[in-house]
Amino acid sequence: MPKNKFQDVVFTIIMATIMVYGMVVYNVALNMGGVSGATFLAALHELPIMVPIAFVLEFFIVGKIARGLAFSVMDPTKDRPQFITYAISICICCIMCPSMSLVATILFKDTKTFGTWVQTWAMNFPMALLYQLFYCGPFVRLIFRTIFREKKNTK
Repeated sequence: MPKNKFQDVVFTIIMATIMVYGMVVYNVALNMGGVSGATFLAALHELPIMVPIAFVLEFFIVGKIARGLAFSVMDPTKDRPQFITYAISICICCIMCPSMSLVATILFKDTKTFGTWVQTWAMNFPMALLYQLFYCGPFVRLIFRTIFREKKNTK
């Protein structure tokens, strides 16, 4: 979708913000024992910390690795573009979820052990994958297409 570095930065900022907010809401809800208005408000407090971390990880490290992994099984000349998008999204989740779970364990958990990290990762992965594929990813691509609407030639 992004066609240059500027668009890539914008896309990654939007994706990181919406993905992180959704996952923080999920984790706060787990900690509070349910979802309420306070859950969404409490989640806002972690955004200034977690969004920059997610952006740096995804933009400089994970994105390149995920594309490499996705294109090791997908062929851009033969496979449909939406399947390539799904493959990249899945690979990003497979790398970002354990990474961000580790960051969250270190920064926000009382018990900072290997077991706590694995449990956090295991609780987050199904949510992260489904949220990315069915909600966050399509929503962010819609926002991005709206911002960077291509001009049609009318000749």
